[in-house]
Amino acid sequence: MARKKTNDAAENAPANINKLFFEALKDMGLENGFPPEELAAIIKQGIEKAIKKENPHCDHIRVEIDPDNNVFEMGILKLVVDDEPLDDYNEINIEDARRYDPRCYVGGMCLIEISPATFGRVAVQNAKQQIKHELKNKERERIIEQFNDKLYECVTARVERIEGRTGNAVLSFDKSEVYLVRQEQIPGEVLLPGDMVKIYIVGIANPEKKPSLKISRTHKNLVKRLFENEVPEIKDGVVEVKGISRVAGSRSKLAVVSHDPNVDAIGACIGARKSRITAVVEELGGEKIDIIPYSEDPGEYIARALAPAQVMSVTILSGGETPSCRVVVPTNQLSLAIGNKGQNAKLAAGLTGYKIDIISDAQAAEMAANGEFDDEAAEETDSVEEASAEETAEAEETAAVEEEAAPAEEAADEETETESEAESDNADNNNVGEE
Repeated sequence: MARKKTNDAAENAPANINKLFFEALKDMGLENGFPPEELAAIIKQGIEKAIKKENPHCDHIRVEIDPDNNVFEMGILKLVVDDEPLDDYNEINIEDARRYDPRCYVGGMCLIEISPATFGRVAVQNAKQQIKHELKNKERERIIEQFNDKLYECVTARVERIEGRTGNAVLSFDKSEVYLVRQEQIPGEVLLPGDMVKIYIVGIANPEKKPSLKISRTHKNLVKRLFENEVPEIKDGVVEVKGISRVAGSRSKLAVVSHDPNVDAIGACIGARKSRITAVVEELGGEKIDIIPYSEDPGEYIARALAPAQVMSVTILSGGETPSCRVVVPTNQLSLAIGNKGQNAKLAAGLTGYKIDIISDAQAAEMAANGEFDDEAAEETDSVEEASAEETAEAEETAAVEEEAAPAEEAADEETETESEAESDNADNNNVGEE
């Protein structure tokens, strides 16, 4: 009786071991966020390499891990022959084979099971390293797949903490922690734990090693995504953002165009009582935003980009790798066109893609008198002075909203107003909050 109980215990031992193994496999999957099938495949690769390490001459290795049926088998497969084996590593005599499996037959394969206890220390270490390596690879692939659909999008994240030494902010979203480094934070912005902020996902850093998201609040496309969230016409494609130029924390310029003659691109971005643009400005901490109408004509586009300064003429210069132009403005408008520390000119250049040389009308007259203009190397566009009043007003349309900006005139929302009244109200919406 005692011997029978001992035999039963021996027979049940593998089943008990398998049960414990698969329970541990399930717990490990929950901890790492992997389904048991994926973990089983990773462990299988590690065990196969360990067996191969101990049996380098064996050609056929079998490892089967089935979490659904709690099946865990591993061993070496040998070809069953009816005479003396020519290759002891890969062949086995039928008589010897039937000790392992009574159902063996000549020409078939016999599985010789291997116990993990027979693995050498080096083989076990290799298996462990292989499993860890594969787990890291799977984790990396999971993170990349999880974040791929978030690339180049604007998402809302929660500020968890601020690192005192570096000033980096640790944010959380989608059950993940990401770092907003100091250089990607808006200058002058103070983030506090618990704040909910919008971030732009620039890309994935270290995709080959330990992937992490690169996020920013200074990227110019953050402004575009914020307007897409606030302006349905942009989201639907009726209004298109043709260009963005930004100095984070100070000012942005946005060029827009409408593909529907019944939709005013600038009015759509501003919104009733400036509600849409104000929402974007508040999210960016009071950053001023100029909205200008896009034009296919380079000279006209450059003149509009330099708003709120008045432009007398724009000359597109030929030659050189970078497109460039010369802009003439009234003497009293020169400082306004250049802007504080050259900011307005820099933003206009970033928006249009042209290198812009700004001079006053007095300087232009002096240079012309001295013969310094090369007429053959330049193509002068129509001056803004010669443009119609309607084109001039359109070129100067901008919108810059500050925290203390006055409410917009509600007359712009009236559908019954005349065309001249609509233009007047639209002009009133521009240059709000300009210093």
